[in-house]
Amino acid sequence: MPISRKIKWFYYKSLGLLSIVRGYNLLVIVIAQYLTSIFILSEGKAIIDVITELHLFTLIFATILVIASGYIINSFYDSEKDLINRPQKTKLDRLVSQRTKLSIYFVLNFLSVIIASYNSFRAVLFFSFYIFGIWLYSHKLKRIAIVGNIVATVLAIFPFFAIFIYFKNYDWVIFGHANFLILVILMREIIKDLENLSGDLALGYRTIPIVFGERKAKYTLQFLVFVTIAVTGVLIAYFSLGKMDYYFIFSIITLLVFSILLMRAKAKKDYNILHNILKLLIFVGVLSIVLIGL
Repeated sequence: MPISRKIKWFYYKSLGLLSIVRGYNLLVIVIAQYLTSIFILSEGKAIIDVITELHLFTLIFATILVIASGYIINSFYDSEKDLINRPQKTKLDRLVSQRTKLSIYFVLNFLSVIIASYNSFRAVLFFSFYIFGIWLYSHKLKRIAIVGNIVATVLAIFPFFAIFIYFKNYDWVIFGHANFLILVILMREIIKDLENLSGDLALGYRTIPIVFGERKAKYTLQFLVFVTIAVTGVLIAYFSLGKMDYYFIFSIITLLVFSILLMRAKAKKDYNILHNILKLLIFVGVLSIVLIGL
């Protein structure tokens, strides 16, 4: 094979791998962990001291490696379902063979444990449990209604447990933020089930829309919207959040719009819009953490 074709093939395979591990998600998680550390958990430490803290860096780096490996093993098990639900994206993902996916999966997990060992043996146990939890979810639990949604939500916020334990900050406002994030992620997981209904149905997944019906899935989402708005109201009324109050007011408005669009949603494209609204809400929330310090 000519060198130019080899370079081109390597380039496309790299793009495929980047697509599988969702590089943009990894970047958002890194930003979220550092902003949370600086403005919420570190209790007044200088920004430069937090950024240059080596123990914190290794925790975040190990987290990113585990999450990347989680996306890979999820893609490994969901290759047939993704072919139905996301045919265009799957064309790029399939440039990376199943064998290569498994090899990279094991390498990333091994590296994450080695890096975590720089902190402590407890960190090794923490990340080993995290790795096992992601594998169990991808292999088995995601096919089970309700259980799959709850486990996916817990795994999504697990990276923040690492830095939460590291800083040993147990302020009630942190639990308030965590509850808000958990509820939004849980809604996102149910919306994903509605969005991927055809693929899940074809491959025998027992998600909430399949087991209980699309209408009851929508009722569940409406209830979660109500609870999330209530939690947001408590955060605004009873906690000192600096200028981040504006974000939570924005969140209430966004959730009301989400609720109206949800009642009208019928097709996959409608659920895709709702999914993107929740992703936007999370992304803006990450960037809004800096407002706490203003």
